[in-house]
Amino acid sequence: MGLSILKDTSPTTLASFREELAVRQTSQVILLFSMGSQFDHLIVQHLAKLGIYCLVADPARIKATDVKKIAPAGIIVSGGPASVHNEPPPFDARIFDLGIPTLGICLGFQMWAKHAGSKVTPAKTREFGVHPMKILKADPLFAGFPKTTRVLQSHGDHITASKKLVILGKTDNALAAARYKHLWGVQYHPETTESEHGARLFENFCVKICGIAPFPATSVAELKIQELRTQISEKNVLIALSGGSDSSVVAYLLKHAAKGTKTKIRGVYIRGIDRPDDESFVKKYFGTQKWLDVKIVDATDAFLKVLKGKTNMRDKRLAMRGVYTEVLEKEIRAFKASFIAQGTLYTDLRESGHGHKTGARIAEIKVHHNTGITFSVPELAPLSDCVKDSARDIGLELGVPETLLFRHPFPGPGLVVRIEGEVNSETLKIARAVDGIYIDELRASKLYETVWQAGATLTRSEHTVTKGDDAGMGRVVALWAVWSVNGFTARVAQLPYDFLERVSRRITNEVREVGAVVYRISDKPPATIEWG
Repeated sequence: MGLSILKDTSPTTLASFREELAVRQTSQVILLFSMGSQFDHLIVQHLAKLGIYCLVADPARIKATDVKKIAPAGIIVSGGPASVHNEPPPFDARIFDLGIPTLGICLGFQMWAKHAGSKVTPAKTREFGVHPMKILKADPLFAGFPKTTRVLQSHGDHITASKKLVILGKTDNALAAARYKHLWGVQYHPETTESEHGARLFENFCVKICGIAPFPATSVAELKIQELRTQISEKNVLIALSGGSDSSVVAYLLKHAAKGTKTKIRGVYIRGIDRPDDESFVKKYFGTQKWLDVKIVDATDAFLKVLKGKTNMRDKRLAMRGVYTEVLEKEIRAFKASFIAQGTLYTDLRESGHGHKTGARIAEIKVHHNTGITFSVPELAPLSDCVKDSARDIGLELGVPETLLFRHPFPGPGLVVRIEGEVNSETLKIARAVDGIYIDELRASKLYETVWQAGATLTRSEHTVTKGDDAGMGRVVALWAVWSVNGFTARVAQLPYDFLERVSRRITNEVREVGAVVYRISDKPPATIEWG
């Protein structure tokens, strides 16, 4: 059923559901109520890796009577941006009384805890980032866990302990895990890579507690190729090609889907707000391929025109999207394409306020360049149910060159979001020069492969400088690097001090306009990876 959402239990829907069970050779399902969390699709992926069918349900529409018709083996209620004490999320609390094993995560835990009679109030000390959790009592949910484990917290409310709750775990500032009858809850996010033993927790819940037998696994890459082959049916396909890992994986999926057919594929690379070496990567790895025609479009002037005078990051993102769309629409007509393909990830959708569309509120963190656009032809986004690591897994299976596959992610809006204030030819030149130096040094020091993503942001701040016998003002550049797996969460990369010192010296010596260099040390959450 892919990204489709259970919104009713009509005869047609139930027939489709039963058919899905038959295809998967199972009679068991986990019902996931998506409450708007940025991480909810990671839950789906955890269960998929375990071979467990997870059906996403709309909490605003699916009631207790509907749940009875589906008869899930277990229920998971995800986290979300709402607050149970001042913004109660849409949900039929009678679902908690059905006796079905239920796992509440963060907000989901708070929801059933309040229903069971515990108080949920704003915390005096909020918790964001990774914290140690002590497991206080043996329970099937934590079978195989050590007594202390590190978990990712991201919450401002906390649950007050009550006699009804069996307290299973605590952090220094909060009740972190508890049980009440058939209801289990964790205040942290086990679906993220920063939470240790998260995969085991989901396995414990689904297999040990819910008694689900996993179904046979299938090649994700092959399924996507088959679906694309059916869709494109020997028609022309245009793909937005950036030289990064996501669009490269989509290009290879199209390659395999078009094999043996008359389908023609053209990749369009848009020049203007890119990194120093993006275009060279596209030319090197795709420019001589017989199955793909590459076209370079220089949109520098168009980007600078729409970005003139804009200083707000969201306004700049929206402005560049217009040029991005116009360029692709023009190329769609020129190539007589029947489809437009993009390397859109689920991360892009979720951060833009899209993804699993339910009645729960979803926070818009930032507008991505490749989401929510209506093209004149149907859009192909075969990675829209993937995050960075799962997309790379597909690429490895397809034979995408690892040099492409493991390039650092780079935002679709390019240097636009790595420049504070107005983007013009001067700031673009500075940002591109700084980025080039930073990435060159990371590669020369054999550090590039050790971090997930690194970048340099040209800030609006100015710093007094003294170069030679003269004095003046120079821009402040903020370097950053993170360790991550999928981009939903990240931790600051602790780069060697002597390396940072060397990069700072090169930047201030070689880029005249820069007066000082700093290093950002914040994790995600609370900060996002990109500056804007």
